[in-house]
Amino acid sequence: MFLPKYPDSPTPPPAYLHTVADQAPARRPVPQISVSTGAVAAVLVVGVVLTALLAAVAVTAVSVAVAAVILRSMLRDQYRR
Repeated sequence: MFLPKYPDSPTPPPAYLHTVADQAPARRPVPQISVSTGAVAAVLVVGVVLTALLAAVAVTAVSVAVAAVILRSMLRDQYRR
């Protein structure tokens, strides 16, 4: 009742037919990309600036964390007295 029905032929027919080999495939032209020196310099400058900003944020976060630990220890010592 729920068994699949198999085709009568043991091998399936080929999925594609062979074509003549003398036809060359059509090639699309590749778009030309020109990169100027100014664009490369702009990308490098933006990368350096963003890296410097990231480093500044990291240094600020570390210094704030150290200051918070120092203040916490000073206030804890004051409340224990």
